[in-house]
Formats: sequence, C-alpha cells, structure tokens
Amino acid sequence: MCRNITTLYNIAPAATEDEARAAALQYVRKVSGYTKPSKANEEAFQRAVDDVAAVTWRLVNELETSAAPRERKNSLARITISA
Repeated sequence: MCRNITTLYNIAPAATEDEARAAALQYVRKVSGYTKPSKANEEAFQRAVDDVAAVTWRLVNELETSAAPRERKNSLARITISA
C-alpha cells in the first residue's frame, strides 16, 4: 500500500475532507502508476480520485470507537494536496 497515506480515523485534531482527498489522490496515483495522467486518462483519473475520496470520508465518519483519539503525528501534515 502507499506509505504516504496515514491514518485519518480517530485522531486529534480530526482529519479534514482535504486530507481524505489527498489520501485518495495518493492511492489512485499508486494504483494507476500515474503521477499525472495523460489527457486521454485525466477524466477517469479524476473521477477515481473523487470516488475514493468520497468513500474514504464516509468510512472515517461512520466508524465507531470508544477509544480516545490518538495524537496526530507530524507525518500527517506532510500530505500535500495537488490537483
């Protein structure tokens, strides 16, 4: 799996939708092998990022735990958001 994707669930402060999107982008890049897709594949690539981001955000919001939130690590701040 992608080493740059970090835990977004049950952390303090809570993860944002932008962080879920950044994780989705990293995942789609890894799976597709593209850092930046060609014009012919750009629409499919962006649709995949949108879909994965939506599912990721839904998962993070639907999971339940009684454990205290973990402290956010500095590594989460390294995720950069790029289009």
